[in-house]
Amino acid sequence: MGQQLKILGRTSSINVRKVLWTCQELEIAYEREDWGIGFASTHDPEFLALNPNAQVPVIIDENGVLWESNTICRYLVGKHGGNDLLPVEPAARARIEQWMDWQATELNPSWGYAFHALVRKNPEFQDPQRIAAGVKGWNEKMGLLEDQLSRTGAYVAGADFSLADVLIGLSVHRWRQTPMERPDYPAVAAYCKRLEPRPGFAEWASDAHS
Repeated sequence: MGQQLKILGRTSSINVRKVLWTCQELEIAYEREDWGIGFASTHDPEFLALNPNAQVPVIIDENGVLWESNTICRYLVGKHGGNDLLPVEPAARARIEQWMDWQATELNPSWGYAFHALVRKNPEFQDPQRIAAGVKGWNEKMGLLEDQLSRTGAYVAGADFSLADVLIGLSVHRWRQTPMERPDYPAVAAYCKRLEPRPGFAEWASDAHS
């Protein structure tokens, strides 16, 4: 038996919650320690020795230390045989991974300024023009997701729930809960209804962790 998985990171981090929801889908036992805003500093030497980027999450198991949330999720799926979440076949896998990477490189950056201003109430993020630009950019990215969900009529990468839905489901919840003007995207709303019965969505998309 290998070492029990340890997860370092606060549950208010959407990237930590990606990993926690993935663990729930795979029924992985773990222990978690709070690190980050409001808890132990990720700039402490102890943490920097694990992740020099000073970011959560970090995981530790019998294979060592790993950081970067999407990579962690891929690793856990591969280690625990979650081929229903992320297939081995290259084309099917790539269609899921392109949306995972889109979430990390396109969708996530679009909300940064607006989210810190409107939800975190960070005094360093209070430029009205930049807030407006952030809201506009965020809504535009969500419009791309609306188009994709309109095509699939189900989940992000097709007819079946996948690892891309763990990542993007959390992002969609954050968008819907941020106090701002947003378009009426019926396919996104229907998508959320499809996610609601999943215990991982109910737990980790909860406002208690926002």
